[in-house]
Amino acid sequence: MKAFQAARPGRDAAATRGGRPTRAGDQVPRDQVPALVAGLLDADPTISAATVTERLGVHRDTAQQALTRLRADRIADHIAAHPTLTPAEAAAQLGYPAGQVRRATARAGTVLRARRVGPYLAEVAAALHRAGWTTVVAAPDVQLPGDDRVVAALVLDDDQAPAPALVWDERYGWRTAASRRHPITKGAALPSEGEGVRYLVGGIAPPPGDVVAALTPTPDA
Repeated sequence: MKAFQAARPGRDAAATRGGRPTRAGDQVPRDQVPALVAGLLDADPTISAATVTERLGVHRDTAQQALTRLRADRIADHIAAHPTLTPAEAAAQLGYPAGQVRRATARAGTVLRARRVGPYLAEVAAALHRAGWTTVVAAPDVQLPGDDRVVAALVLDDDQAPAPALVWDERYGWRTAASRRHPITKGAALPSEGEGVRYLVGGIAPPPGDVVAALTPTPDA
């Protein structure tokens, strides 16, 4: 971290340029941003996105997203260790300023729900593999669009699978997807039925065997 910061141009150079160019790309590879921001957050729980931008030379949106996700994960971890806490209380105990963590506390609740549903999604993935529709028991691709809901995708990569992929959404349960590459729509919008999309009955979290049964083609289909 210190070596990276020392190698960056000084503040005088930034001031001469008038600050970071509006449309300049991040100066740090995206895969390195979380670890670097984590180090800054460890050193100062009150750090702002503006300070992260200044220290690392990343876009303000990149800094804010990294801070939100890291704080949310740490708030969720703290609640897991202290289940009686609310997200706001956990954030306060971690030293996060209330004015900076509104999205992080909201996302922390979503992270906790994603963790709770993880074993169920893994069971469904195993059932789909036993049915012969996946070549391996793949871990579900869990996403948190908008920081406020849990969505997961399971790709069915066998040629005889009844659909390219399945999508689970905590708002409505399971549906089929027409694309293996992009099973979750942009923003996790609910697609209309048809053209490979079919909503499966059975509630939000039907037993894995019921999911397989709902997908199994009938003899006269």
